Amino acid sequence: MFRSPQTKGSALAGESNFFATLSRPFRRSEWGLLLAILAVVVLTAVLDDRHIYWNELKALLAGGSQPWYERIPSAINIVRQTAYLGIFALGAAIVIIAGGIDLSSGSMIAFSGSMCATIMVLLAPDEMKFARPVGLSTIALAIAGTLVLALLVGSLHAWLITVVGLPPFIATLATLVGLRSLARAVVENVTAATWGGKSTQINMFDMQFRYLATSVWIPVVLFCLLATATWLLLSRTVVGRHLYALGGNEQATRLSGIHTDRLKWLAYCISALLSAVAGILYIGEQSGAYPQTLGQGYELNAIAAAVVGGCSLQGGVGTIPGTILGVLFLRTVIDAIAKIIKTGADVYEGMIVGGVVVIAVALTQLRTAGRQGKRFFGGALGVVTIVNLTLVTGIIAALMGQQTKHGATRIGSIAASIAFILLILIKLVESRRGRALGKP
Repeated sequence: MFRSPQTKGSALAGESNFFATLSRPFRRSEWGLLLAILAVVVLTAVLDDRHIYWNELKALLAGGSQPWYERIPSAINIVRQTAYLGIFALGAAIVIIAGGIDLSSGSMIAFSGSMCATIMVLLAPDEMKFARPVGLSTIALAIAGTLVLALLVGSLHAWLITVVGLPPFIATLATLVGLRSLARAVVENVTAATWGGKSTQINMFDMQFRYLATSVWIPVVLFCLLATATWLLLSRTVVGRHLYALGGNEQATRLSGIHTDRLKWLAYCISALLSAVAGILYIGEQSGAYPQTLGQGYELNAIAAAVVGGCSLQGGVGTIPGTILGVLFLRTVIDAIAKIIKTGADVYEGMIVGGVVVIAVALTQLRTAGRQGKRFFGGALGVVTIVNLTLVTGIIAALMGQQTKHGATRIGSIAASIAFILLILIKLVESRRGRALGKP
């Protein structure tokens, strides 16, 4: 097909704009996300009747014979869990920036963790069965084999999308379902053949392996190194600019002479590799490979963190610093739920995380719609939507308030009132902007 100079120039200009955007350390939305993290921390410190944050801060400032990190266990736990989630959220962000979606990261965590444990069983069956150390060579071979398998899974995704022509949603949905079942089947058959008895899980007793995940620093340092590498890839290389161009306009990128299929292969392989790294850490932290439950629903957390951090599901938009802040925000919110609600906090976690994602995307869309004069709450449907959102906010807050000393009625009423006022203010601003632009 004929490639016009205008098309090529447009794509390259788009790459230059993306590069200029990435050259700035923080965007306005990322500063806002940082403030939101601080607000969640302060709100948690105020609403938590045990005042865990305040007590840990006092213990840190007071000093003592304990190491400083042992005096702030909540903060250390948030940082460690941020590192676990952040590792595979980086892969999700790269795929989203490239204009795709990876729904398989949770199952990939279960599959890679199970494969790592399975390789150890095959290499050191007696040691794994009788809870003896397997040795550094076995650990290294198991990790290397797991990463190779991750590359194969990433390549399969790329082949399904680029050669077969499946939409990324369908291709990764298939492995979302299939990888977990495959992992369980492999674990059951390998344990039956090696140990003489079928097992649905493999316990990890080697302390050297477990130290990779249970130490204070290794997961955090690994996350920082991987985040730096992905940031350099996206913001300081030609390949990174091409990934942004691919997500922004695939057809124009292809017409510019860029190998889009190779870029997709790279994006999905990075995502699979990072999920595999997370899977290895998770089986060390949880002392075993449990394919039926490990990483369940984690793909949604990864996508949520990337979207909250500023990645657009339409592709071509997003940064690594924003994704890191999105991960940290998500973890602080989850920790806040656990500290404020305490009993049954996991029941409300999904609702809160889902609501946070919707709000983050809606705020982004509101800014875009405002410049175009579009109204989110115009007409009768807008009024009904305001009522719906107010009721949903009040009900969720009341359910959560029932688990606290503040009471369901009080918390629900306050939350519903605040939501109603904010939505009415947004509607008034939209109406004023619409009149200014000459739109009814």
